[in-house]
Amino acid sequence: MFPTRCLILERKEMTEVRRTQLRKSRHSRLITFFLLLATAAYPQSLGKPALDIKLPLKDKSFRFAIIGDSGTGEQEQYDVAKELEAYRQAIAFDSVIMLGDNIYGGHEPRDFAQKFELPYKPLMDAGVKFYASLGNHDDPNIERLYKPFNMNGQRYHTFKKGDVQFYALDSTYMDPQQLKWFEQNLQSSSAKWKICFFHHPLYNDGKMHGPDLDLRSELTPLFKMYGVNVVFSGHEHAYERIKPEDDVYYFILGSSGKLARNDFHHSETRLTSYDRDRAFMIVEVAANDLYFQTVTRSGQTVDSGEINLRTPAKAASAGR
Repeated sequence: MFPTRCLILERKEMTEVRRTQLRKSRHSRLITFFLLLATAAYPQSLGKPALDIKLPLKDKSFRFAIIGDSGTGEQEQYDVAKELEAYRQAIAFDSVIMLGDNIYGGHEPRDFAQKFELPYKPLMDAGVKFYASLGNHDDPNIERLYKPFNMNGQRYHTFKKGDVQFYALDSTYMDPQQLKWFEQNLQSSSAKWKICFFHHPLYNDGKMHGPDLDLRSELTPLFKMYGVNVVFSGHEHAYERIKPEDDVYYFILGSSGKLARNDFHHSETRLTSYDRDRAFMIVEVAANDLYFQTVTRSGQTVDSGEINLRTPAKAASAGR
């Protein structure tokens, strides 16, 4: 009797275990079913919408990004950096030019960590190189020696990427020596595209700062004489695209960390502007064509278009 009773109890226990397993299996299948149903009904709810990419992404083109007045160490800078990395993954740019005011406030190692190394770590880990110009809030004696800024120990410098020769100028201290260096390097370059970037804008409709007229009188004759195509500046904490002057295209991007809302005067020279959020730019150069796109930290495209070496710029969209 005893062995028989044990056998019956074991069978009952095995039956309960199997029933429990079946219930769990049905529960798991129900969860999977409802997840699939929710995904079909709300496909965007389980992931971020696709990036809005206006660049054509042509074969063998050169792509780079632009940030200006970025080095605050605040959340908005980190938001821009995160969106910038998302676009890097999508379009594979390998360079970023910096339009000055790269490090606001102190210039201790902790400042460089908080205001540059941490926000842009994913970009640098992916091999992206940053090329800085100096702004009025920067310390030239420290930043020009900071290796990740790739300034080669100089206040102003030049480098070539594909068909593009870049000239990073120090617009805070524009002395005769720098002007002579700039003219010599413009004259000796055979690059198809000559792009200058520096902090203080030559043309600007912002209320906060406005244009630097003295700098304009010093630089624009050289631009015209030696065929500079595009100029990027910061300083004004907003975005603006100016009508071409003597076939030179001017962009202002000083809102990658700072922001000045409601910043612009009415002007006949302004093509478009945006002063409602932080932003960055992405650029693609392919033979005779340069494509640009301005993007906010939330991924909204506020301006885009094309510049051709033979024809005027064609605007695709405008933010204001």
